[in-house]
Amino acid sequence: MRILMLTWEYPPRVVGGIAHVVSELSRALVQEGDEVTVITTLEENLPAHEEKDGVMIHRVAPYHGRPLNFFAWVHQLNLAMMEQGVRLGLEQPFDLVHAHDWLVAYAGKGLKHIFRLPLIASIHATEFGRNHGLHNDAQRYIGEVEWSLTYEAWRVICNSRYMREEIEGVFNLPPDKISIVPNGIRAEAFRVSSPDPGVRRQFAAPGEKILFFIGRLVREKGVQVLLQALPQIEERFPGVRAVIAGQGPYGEELHRLSLHSGIDRRVTFAGYIDEETRNQLYALADAAVFPSLYEPFGLVALEAMATGTPVVVSDTGGFAETVEHGVNGVRVAVENAAALADQICLLLGNPDLARRLSQRALKDVAEHYGWPAIARRYEEIYQRVVYSTGARRWREGGSSLESASRKGEGETVYQASSPPPRYSRP
Repeated sequence: MRILMLTWEYPPRVVGGIAHVVSELSRALVQEGDEVTVITTLEENLPAHEEKDGVMIHRVAPYHGRPLNFFAWVHQLNLAMMEQGVRLGLEQPFDLVHAHDWLVAYAGKGLKHIFRLPLIASIHATEFGRNHGLHNDAQRYIGEVEWSLTYEAWRVICNSRYMREEIEGVFNLPPDKISIVPNGIRAEAFRVSSPDPGVRRQFAAPGEKILFFIGRLVREKGVQVLLQALPQIEERFPGVRAVIAGQGPYGEELHRLSLHSGIDRRVTFAGYIDEETRNQLYALADAAVFPSLYEPFGLVALEAMATGTPVVVSDTGGFAETVEHGVNGVRVAVENAAALADQICLLLGNPDLARRLSQRALKDVAEHYGWPAIARRYEEIYQRVVYSTGARRWREGGSSLESASRKGEGETVYQASSPPPRYSRP
Protein backbone atom coordinates (compact mmCIF):
# COMPACT_ATOMS: atom_id res chain seq x y z
CA MET A 1 0.00 0.00 0.00
CA ARG A 2 1.22 3.52 -0.80
CA ILE A 3 0.62 5.87 2.11
CA LEU A 4 1.07 9.64 2.18
CA MET A 5 1.71 10.98 5.69
CA LEU A 6 1.24 14.68 6.50
CA THR A 7 2.81 16.10 9.67
CA TRP A 8 4.16 19.50 10.64
CA GLU A 9 6.95 17.92 12.72
CA TYR A 10 9.24 15.03 11.89
CA PRO A 11 12.70 14.25 13.32
CA PRO A 12 15.05 15.95 13.65
CA ARG A 13 12.41 18.70 13.87
CA VAL A 14 10.71 17.78 17.15
CA VAL A 15 8.13 20.08 18.72
CA GLY A 16 6.09 17.53 20.67
CA GLY A 17 5.26 13.85 20.58
CA ILE A 18 3.83 13.74 17.06
CA ALA A 19 7.29 13.73 15.46
CA HIS A 20 8.35 10.49 17.13
CA VAL A 21 4.99 8.80 16.63
CA VAL A 22 4.88 9.53 12.90
CA SER A 23 8.53 8.61 12.31
CA GLU A 24 8.30 5.32 14.19
CA LEU A 25 4.96 4.43 12.58
CA SER A 26 6.31 5.20 9.11
CA ARG A 27 9.43 3.16 9.74
CA ALA A 28 7.40 0.20 11.04
CA LEU A 29 4.98 0.33 8.09
CA VAL A 30 7.90 0.18 5.67
CA GLN A 31 9.19 -2.89 7.47
CA GLU A 32 5.73 -4.43 6.98
CA GLY A 33 6.09 -3.92 3.21
CA ASP A 34 4.22 -0.63 2.70
CA GLU A 35 5.53 2.38 0.81
CA VAL A 36 5.44 5.49 2.99
CA THR A 37 5.98 9.07 1.88
CA VAL A 38 6.08 11.87 4.46
CA ILE A 39 5.54 15.56 3.72
CA THR A 40 6.66 17.78 6.56
CA THR A 41 8.21 21.16 7.37
CA LEU A 42 11.56 22.26 5.96
CA GLU A 43 14.06 23.70 8.40
CA GLU A 44 17.49 25.20 7.91
CA ASN A 45 20.28 22.65 7.46
CA LEU A 46 17.82 19.84 6.63
CA PRO A 47 17.55 18.33 3.15
CA ALA A 48 14.40 19.00 1.15
CA HIS A 49 14.27 15.35 0.09
CA GLU A 50 15.80 12.24 1.61
CA GLU A 51 15.18 8.56 2.25
CA LYS A 52 15.65 7.33 5.80
CA ASP A 53 14.88 3.82 7.01
CA GLY A 54 13.01 3.26 3.77
CA VAL A 55 10.72 6.27 4.33
CA MET A 56 10.67 8.93 1.61
CA ILE A 57 10.74 12.33 3.33
CA HIS A 58 9.85 15.57 1.54
CA ARG A 59 10.25 18.82 3.46
CA VAL A 60 8.56 21.99 2.26
CA ALA A 61 8.88 25.61 3.30
CA PRO A 62 5.78 27.77 3.82
CA TYR A 63 5.06 30.07 0.91
CA HIS A 64 7.37 33.07 0.55
CA GLY A 65 6.73 36.25 2.48
CA ARG A 66 6.61 36.94 6.19
CA PRO A 67 3.42 35.49 7.72
CA LEU A 68 1.28 37.91 9.72
CA ASN A 69 0.93 35.38 12.54
CA PHE A 70 1.15 31.67 13.34
CA PHE A 71 -2.16 30.88 11.66
CA ALA A 72 -1.01 32.55 8.44
CA TRP A 73 2.18 30.48 8.65
CA VAL A 74 0.09 27.30 8.98
CA HIS A 75 -1.96 28.27 5.91
CA GLN A 76 1.19 28.88 3.89
CA LEU A 77 2.65 25.56 5.05
CA ASN A 78 -0.51 23.72 4.00
CA LEU A 79 -0.42 25.29 0.54
CA ALA A 80 3.18 24.16 0.11
CA MET A 81 2.33 20.66 1.40
CA MET A 82 -0.62 20.35 -0.96
CA GLU A 83 1.51 21.50 -3.91
CA GLN A 84 4.17 18.90 -3.09
CA GLY A 85 1.51 16.22 -2.59
CA VAL A 86 0.03 16.94 -6.02
CA ARG A 87 3.44 16.64 -7.66
CA LEU A 88 4.10 13.31 -5.96
CA GLY A 89 0.59 11.99 -6.57
CA LEU A 90 0.79 12.71 -10.28
CA GLU A 91 4.07 10.78 -10.50
CA GLN A 92 2.71 7.72 -8.73
CA PRO A 93 -0.77 7.51 -7.15
CA PHE A 94 -1.22 7.00 -3.43
CA ASP A 95 -3.80 4.71 -1.83
CA LEU A 96 -4.65 7.03 1.05
CA VAL A 97 -3.70 10.22 2.90
CA HIS A 98 -3.01 10.13 6.64
CA ALA A 99 -3.05 13.58 8.30
CA HIS A 100 -1.75 14.14 11.82
CA ASP A 101 -3.55 16.87 13.78
CA TRP A 102 -5.09 20.18 12.74
CA LEU A 103 -1.89 21.80 11.49
CA VAL A 104 -2.07 19.78 8.25
CA ALA A 105 -5.87 19.63 7.95
CA TYR A 106 -6.15 21.87 4.89
CA ALA A 107 -3.54 19.93 2.93
CA GLY A 108 -5.19 16.64 3.90
CA LYS A 109 -8.61 17.80 2.77
CA GLY A 110 -7.25 19.26 -0.47
CA LEU A 111 -5.35 16.13 -1.48
CA LYS A 112 -8.32 13.96 -0.57
CA HIS A 113 -10.57 15.80 -3.01
CA ILE A 114 -7.97 16.39 -5.73
CA PHE A 115 -7.14 12.68 -6.02
CA ARG A 116 -10.38 11.27 -4.54
CA LEU A 117 -8.46 9.38 -1.90
CA PRO A 118 -9.64 8.24 1.52
CA LEU A 119 -8.41 10.55 4.29
CA ILE A 120 -7.37 9.11 7.66
CA ALA A 121 -6.99 11.58 10.53
CA SER A 122 -5.01 11.06 13.72
CA ILE A 123 -6.03 13.36 16.56
CA HIS A 124 -3.20 13.39 19.09
CA ALA A 125 -4.77 16.08 21.32
CA THR A 126 -7.54 18.66 21.13
CA GLU A 127 -7.52 22.39 21.76
CA PHE A 128 -10.59 21.92 23.94
CA GLY A 129 -8.77 19.38 26.12
CA ARG A 130 -5.54 21.36 26.38
CA ASN A 131 -7.38 24.44 27.64
CA HIS A 132 -10.35 22.84 29.43
CA GLY A 133 -12.64 24.56 26.95
CA LEU A 134 -12.42 27.08 24.12
CA HIS A 135 -12.06 30.50 25.68
CA ASN A 136 -10.94 32.87 22.92
CA ASP A 137 -11.09 33.31 19.16
CA ALA A 138 -7.74 31.59 18.53
CA GLN A 139 -8.77 28.49 20.48
CA ARG A 140 -12.17 28.41 18.82
CA TYR A 141 -10.51 28.68 15.41
CA ILE A 142 -8.26 25.69 16.12
CA GLY A 143 -11.25 23.78 17.42
CA GLU A 144 -13.14 24.48 14.21
CA VAL A 145 -10.23 23.22 12.09
CA GLU A 146 -9.90 20.09 14.23
CA TRP A 147 -13.59 19.40 13.82
CA SER A 148 -13.35 19.91 10.06
CA LEU A 149 -10.49 17.41 9.84
CA THR A 150 -12.48 14.77 11.73
CA TYR A 151 -15.52 15.44 9.55
CA GLU A 152 -13.55 15.05 6.32
CA ALA A 153 -11.81 11.88 7.49
CA TRP A 154 -13.09 8.41 6.65
CA ARG A 155 -11.65 7.15 9.90
CA VAL A 156 -10.40 9.05 12.95
CA ILE A 157 -7.63 7.42 14.97
CA CYS A 158 -6.85 8.32 18.57
CA ASN A 159 -4.41 6.78 21.02
CA SER A 160 -6.46 6.02 24.15
CA ARG A 161 -9.96 5.39 25.45
CA TYR A 162 -9.71 8.76 27.18
CA MET A 163 -9.14 10.49 23.83
CA ARG A 164 -11.94 8.54 22.20
CA GLU A 165 -14.41 9.88 24.75
CA GLU A 166 -13.02 13.37 24.34
CA ILE A 167 -13.19 13.61 20.56
CA GLU A 168 -16.55 11.84 20.44
CA GLY A 169 -17.99 14.48 22.74
CA VAL A 170 -16.11 17.58 21.59
CA PHE A 171 -16.61 16.94 17.86
CA ASN A 172 -19.93 15.10 18.10
CA LEU A 173 -18.43 12.16 16.19
CA PRO A 174 -20.31 8.88 15.76
CA PRO A 175 -18.56 6.14 17.76
CA ASP A 176 -18.16 3.82 14.75
CA LYS A 177 -16.00 6.39 13.00
CA ILE A 178 -13.27 6.26 15.69
CA SER A 179 -10.50 3.68 16.11
CA ILE A 180 -8.19 3.44 19.10
CA VAL A 181 -4.56 2.53 18.43
CA PRO A 182 -2.08 3.22 21.25
CA ASN A 183 1.26 4.78 20.52
CA GLY A 184 4.16 2.37 20.39
CA ILE A 185 7.80 2.55 21.28
CA ARG A 186 11.04 1.15 19.94
CA ALA A 187 12.57 0.38 23.31
CA GLU A 188 16.11 -0.11 22.07
CA ALA A 189 16.20 3.52 20.88
CA PHE A 190 16.03 4.70 24.51
CA ARG A 191 18.52 2.43 26.23
CA VAL A 192 22.20 2.93 26.97
CA SER A 193 24.82 0.33 27.73
CA SER A 194 25.85 2.13 30.93
CA PRO A 195 25.26 5.50 32.60
CA ASP A 196 27.85 8.18 31.74
CA PRO A 197 29.37 9.91 34.80
CA GLY A 198 30.18 12.88 32.58
CA VAL A 199 26.50 13.48 31.88
CA ARG A 200 25.73 13.23 35.58
CA ARG A 201 28.38 15.87 36.37
CA GLN A 202 26.83 18.12 33.73
CA PHE A 203 23.36 18.09 35.29
CA ALA A 204 23.70 17.00 38.93
CA ALA A 205 26.23 16.77 41.73
CA PRO A 206 27.63 13.42 42.89
CA GLY A 207 25.22 11.63 45.19
CA GLU A 208 22.19 13.73 44.30
CA LYS A 209 19.01 11.84 43.53
CA ILE A 210 17.69 12.86 40.11
CA LEU A 211 14.04 13.46 39.25
CA PHE A 212 13.80 13.73 35.47
CA PHE A 213 11.15 15.44 33.37
CA ILE A 214 11.23 15.83 29.60
CA GLY A 215 8.59 17.44 27.43
CA ARG A 216 7.24 20.72 26.12
CA LEU A 217 7.24 23.45 28.73
CA VAL A 218 3.54 24.29 28.65
CA ARG A 219 1.21 24.58 31.59
CA GLU A 220 -0.68 21.37 30.87
CA LYS A 221 2.49 19.29 31.35
CA GLY A 222 2.39 20.14 35.06
CA VAL A 223 6.07 20.89 35.71
CA GLN A 224 4.89 23.58 38.16
CA VAL A 225 3.39 20.82 40.31
CA LEU A 226 6.77 19.09 40.52
CA LEU A 227 8.41 22.38 41.52
CA GLN A 228 5.75 22.92 44.19
CA ALA A 229 6.42 19.41 45.53
CA LEU A 230 10.19 19.80 45.60
CA PRO A 231 10.50 21.50 49.03
CA GLN A 232 8.56 18.66 50.64
CA ILE A 233 10.77 16.10 48.89
CA GLU A 234 13.91 17.95 49.93
CA GLU A 235 12.86 17.81 53.60
CA ARG A 236 13.04 14.01 53.48
CA PHE A 237 15.80 13.66 50.87
CA PRO A 238 18.08 16.70 51.12
CA GLY A 239 20.22 15.61 48.17
CA VAL A 240 17.62 15.75 45.41
CA ARG A 241 17.65 17.52 42.05
CA ALA A 242 14.95 18.05 39.44
CA VAL A 243 16.27 18.02 35.88
CA ILE A 244 13.77 19.67 33.54
CA ALA A 245 14.45 19.07 29.83
CA GLY A 246 12.52 20.78 27.09
CA GLN A 247 11.49 24.15 25.77
CA GLY A 248 8.21 26.01 25.48
CA PRO A 249 6.24 29.17 26.21
CA TYR A 250 5.80 28.31 29.90
CA GLY A 251 9.54 28.12 30.51
CA GLU A 252 9.96 31.65 31.84
CA GLU A 253 7.13 31.17 34.31
CA LEU A 254 8.75 27.95 35.57
CA HIS A 255 12.06 29.75 36.03
CA ARG A 256 10.30 32.47 38.05
CA LEU A 257 8.49 29.90 40.16
CA SER A 258 11.69 28.06 41.04
CA LEU A 259 13.44 31.33 41.91
CA HIS A 260 10.62 32.79 44.00
CA SER A 261 10.13 29.48 45.83
CA GLY A 262 13.82 29.34 46.74
CA ILE A 263 14.32 25.97 45.07
CA ASP A 264 16.34 27.18 42.08
CA ARG A 265 19.49 25.63 43.58
CA ARG A 266 17.74 22.25 43.32
CA VAL A 267 16.50 22.63 39.75
CA THR A 268 18.42 22.27 36.49
CA PHE A 269 16.65 23.59 33.40
CA ALA A 270 18.39 21.61 30.68
CA GLY A 271 16.58 23.14 27.69
CA TYR A 272 16.63 21.16 24.48
CA ILE A 273 18.66 17.95 24.74
CA ASP A 274 19.63 15.46 22.06
CA GLU A 275 18.51 11.84 22.09
CA GLU A 276 21.76 10.51 23.52
CA THR A 277 21.60 12.92 26.47
CA ARG A 278 17.92 12.10 26.95
CA ASN A 279 18.71 8.41 27.16
CA GLN A 280 21.54 9.02 29.61
CA LEU A 281 19.29 11.07 31.87
CA TYR A 282 16.67 8.32 31.86
CA ALA A 283 19.39 5.87 32.88
CA LEU A 284 20.73 8.17 35.59
CA ALA A 285 17.37 9.20 37.03
CA ASP A 286 16.00 7.77 40.25
CA ALA A 287 12.51 8.53 38.98
CA ALA A 288 10.92 9.99 35.85
CA VAL A 289 8.13 12.38 36.84
CA PHE A 290 5.31 13.52 34.54
CA PRO A 291 2.63 15.39 36.54
CA SER A 292 0.48 16.42 33.56
CA LEU A 293 -2.82 18.23 33.91
CA TYR A 294 -3.89 16.96 30.46
CA GLU A 295 -2.30 14.02 28.66
CA PRO A 296 -4.07 12.29 25.76
CA PHE A 297 -1.58 9.42 25.78
CA GLY A 298 1.74 10.20 27.44
CA LEU A 299 4.48 8.67 25.30
CA VAL A 300 7.11 9.84 27.79
CA ALA A 301 5.83 7.31 30.31
CA LEU A 302 6.56 4.51 27.84
CA GLU A 303 10.01 5.98 27.20
CA ALA A 304 10.86 5.87 30.89
CA MET A 305 9.34 2.42 31.31
CA ALA A 306 11.42 1.15 28.38
CA THR A 307 14.63 2.32 30.07
CA GLY A 308 13.87 0.73 33.42
CA THR A 309 13.34 4.07 35.13
CA PRO A 310 10.59 4.16 37.78
CA VAL A 311 7.72 6.40 36.64
CA VAL A 312 5.48 8.76 38.58
CA VAL A 313 2.59 10.20 36.58
CA SER A 314 -0.63 12.06 37.23
CA ASP A 315 -3.84 10.10 37.16
CA THR A 316 -5.20 11.56 33.95
CA GLY A 317 -5.76 10.77 30.31
CA GLY A 318 -3.69 8.07 28.67
CA PHE A 319 -1.41 7.73 31.70
CA ALA A 320 -4.24 5.98 33.48
CA GLU A 321 -4.26 3.34 30.74
CA THR A 322 -0.50 2.67 30.48
CA VAL A 323 0.63 3.07 34.10
CA GLU A 324 -1.01 0.73 36.60
CA HIS A 325 -0.59 2.13 40.08
CA GLY A 326 1.62 -0.02 42.27
CA VAL A 327 2.19 -2.52 39.45
CA ASN A 328 4.39 -0.88 36.79
CA GLY A 329 4.59 2.64 38.20
CA VAL A 330 2.70 5.04 40.44
CA ARG A 331 -0.08 7.54 39.75
CA VAL A 332 -1.10 10.58 41.78
CA ALA A 333 -4.06 12.93 41.77
CA VAL A 334 -3.84 15.79 39.27
CA GLU A 335 -2.38 19.07 40.60
CA ASN A 336 -1.75 17.60 44.05
CA ALA A 337 1.81 18.57 44.99
CA ALA A 338 1.64 16.89 48.41
CA ALA A 339 0.55 13.56 46.92
CA LEU A 340 3.23 13.86 44.25
CA ALA A 341 5.88 14.44 46.92
CA ASP A 342 4.68 11.43 48.93
CA GLN A 343 4.83 9.04 45.97
CA ILE A 344 8.24 10.27 44.81
CA CYS A 345 9.59 9.88 48.35
CA LEU A 346 8.07 6.38 48.50
CA LEU A 347 10.18 5.37 45.50
CA LEU A 348 13.31 7.18 46.64
CA GLY A 349 13.14 5.53 50.05
CA ASN A 350 12.27 2.04 48.82
CA PRO A 351 14.72 0.84 46.13
CA ASP A 352 13.22 -2.66 46.13
CA LEU A 353 9.76 -1.30 45.27
CA ALA A 354 11.22 0.95 42.57
CA ARG A 355 13.08 -2.02 41.08
CA ARG A 356 9.99 -4.23 41.12
CA LEU A 357 7.86 -1.61 39.38
CA SER A 358 10.55 -1.00 36.77
CA GLN A 359 10.95 -4.70 35.97
CA ARG A 360 7.20 -5.07 35.42
CA ALA A 361 7.19 -1.91 33.28
CA LEU A 362 9.90 -3.34 31.03
CA LYS A 363 7.82 -6.48 30.57
CA ASP A 364 4.64 -4.53 29.78
CA VAL A 365 6.34 -2.35 27.20
CA ALA A 366 7.81 -5.35 25.41
CA GLU A 367 4.49 -7.23 25.34
CA HIS A 368 2.03 -4.46 24.46
CA TYR A 369 3.74 -1.47 22.86
CA GLY A 370 6.16 -2.71 20.21
CA TRP A 371 5.87 -0.79 16.93
CA PRO A 372 5.59 -3.84 14.62
CA ALA A 373 2.35 -4.92 16.30
CA ILE A 374 1.07 -1.32 16.41
CA ALA A 375 1.84 -0.83 12.69
CA ARG A 376 -0.18 -3.95 11.82
CA ARG A 377 -3.18 -2.45 13.59
CA TYR A 378 -2.85 0.67 11.43
CA GLU A 379 -2.60 -1.54 8.34
CA GLU A 380 -5.87 -3.25 9.24
CA ILE A 381 -7.60 0.13 9.43
CA TYR A 382 -6.06 1.28 6.16
CA GLN A 383 -7.13 -1.89 4.35
CA ARG A 384 -10.69 -1.78 5.68
CA VAL A 385 -11.04 1.73 4.30
CA VAL A 386 -9.10 1.48 1.03
CA TYR A 387 -10.70 -1.81 -0.07
CA SER A 388 -14.23 -0.94 1.01
CA THR A 389 -17.00 -0.55 -1.53
CA GLY A 390 -17.38 3.08 -0.50
CA ALA A 391 -13.73 3.88 -1.19
CA ARG A 392 -13.88 2.19 -4.58
CA ARG A 393 -16.89 4.23 -5.59
CA TRP A 394 -15.24 7.38 -4.27
CA ARG A 395 -12.12 6.76 -6.37
CA GLU A 396 -14.25 6.08 -9.41
CA GLY A 397 -16.01 9.40 -9.00
CA GLY A 398 -19.36 8.10 -7.80
CA SER A 399 -21.71 10.75 -6.49
CA SER A 400 -23.67 8.62 -4.05
CA LEU A 401 -21.18 9.40 -1.28
CA GLU A 402 -21.36 13.14 -1.63
CA SER A 403 -24.16 13.55 0.83
CA ALA A 404 -23.92 12.87 4.54
CA SER A 405 -23.05 9.19 5.11
CA ARG A 406 -23.67 5.67 3.98
CA LYS A 407 -22.98 2.12 5.08
CA GLY A 408 -20.13 0.25 3.43
CA GLU A 409 -18.18 -2.86 4.35
CA GLY A 410 -19.71 -3.03 7.81
CA GLU A 411 -18.83 0.50 8.89
CA THR A 412 -20.08 4.02 8.33
CA VAL A 413 -18.22 5.95 5.65
CA TYR A 414 -18.43 9.71 5.97
CA GLN A 415 -17.78 12.27 3.28
CA ALA A 416 -18.04 16.04 3.33
CA SER A 417 -18.66 17.29 -0.17
CA SER A 418 -21.86 18.95 1.03
CA PRO A 419 -21.76 21.86 3.52
CA PRO A 420 -20.93 20.56 7.02
CA PRO A 421 -23.40 20.86 9.89
CA ARG A 422 -22.89 23.48 12.57
CA TYR A 423 -19.91 22.79 14.80
CA SER A 424 -21.21 21.73 18.20
CA ARG A 425 -19.44 22.23 21.51
CA PRO A 426 -20.40 20.64 24.80
